[in-house]
Amino acid sequence: MRIFAQLYDRTLAWSAHRHAPWYLGVLSFAESSFFPVPPDVMLAPMTLARPERWWRFALITTLASVAGGLLGYAIGYFAIEAVTPLLQRVGWWDGYLRATILYDEWGVWIVFLAGFSPIPYKVFTIASGAAAMALLPFAAASLVGRGCRFFLVAALVRAVGPRIEPLLRRYIDLIGWLVVAAVLVAWLLLRG
Repeated sequence: MRIFAQLYDRTLAWSAHRHAPWYLGVLSFAESSFFPVPPDVMLAPMTLARPERWWRFALITTLASVAGGLLGYAIGYFAIEAVTPLLQRVGWWDGYLRATILYDEWGVWIVFLAGFSPIPYKVFTIASGAAAMALLPFAAASLVGRGCRFFLVAALVRAVGPRIEPLLRRYIDLIGWLVVAAVLVAWLLLRG
């Protein structure tokens, strides 16, 4: 089934749209507090479509993501009791509990790591607010972590994207199905 090739082509077309930077900003904001899709899935094709704007796209993604992280922080700070049932229903409760334990050990460094790594940053934004972490260190760690990640992604796509794009297009369905399988295996391992 060539599902991922169609999605890839559609994403590349959307990424060249004149409103794509706005969509990227909205996606980046939402992902940091409640939406499950990471902005990399839009940042990479936008950079591939317009490599000369890589730094602008990375900056939009970073700033919108940190702003969304501040919303996540506010949710945790002001409304953790109200969102607890939602966190449990969508399966983020265990991650939230693990995040609160990590704060005891790592403090602000865990926010930086969550911002840079592919682990769900939104869980840590909410946990930061619920733990009443100081806002300035939270914002600084978020800005550095998210900035490092998104500028790295955009710079790598700009540097090697045009060379690997034909190879990516050829194997996108295989890669897509392997990612689905890896996510399923990780979910089964973490669940049990």
